[in-house]
Amino acid sequence: MAFCTSIQCMVGRIQDPIIKYFKENHHIAYVDVITEPGPRKILAMNNDRISVNSIIKRNEISIKKHGSKLIAISGHHDCAGNPCDEEIQKQQIIKSIKHLKNIFSELKIIGLWIDNEWKIKGV
Repeated sequence: MAFCTSIQCMVGRIQDPIIKYFKENHHIAYVDVITEPGPRKILAMNNDRISVNSIIKRNEISIKKHGSKLIAISGHHDCAGNPCDEEIQKQQIIKSIKHLKNIFSELKIIGLWIDNEWKIKGV
């Protein structure tokens, strides 16, 4: 698989660990990155139509133009855009996955958690 799509926070601290994770665990050459402050909250709540539609549109570009077959939605320790604890963020990730699967049912969609040591675990 050459491309995947990562929906993640805009914070730079998580970008390198996520790209490394995809290359090592999914043999991805390139990661299309969709950034927002707290995107899992945006998708889980699904009440900010402009932001939700923007995230969906950018996913569609990654899928149609780059052939992405994998989407990941992530959360991380010490998030400024979504300042809540790990368990709430993980619940938001799970809701986000369900929302994305309703739209992109043919793709693999995973959740990732980046901890305080910038290590990545599946949700």
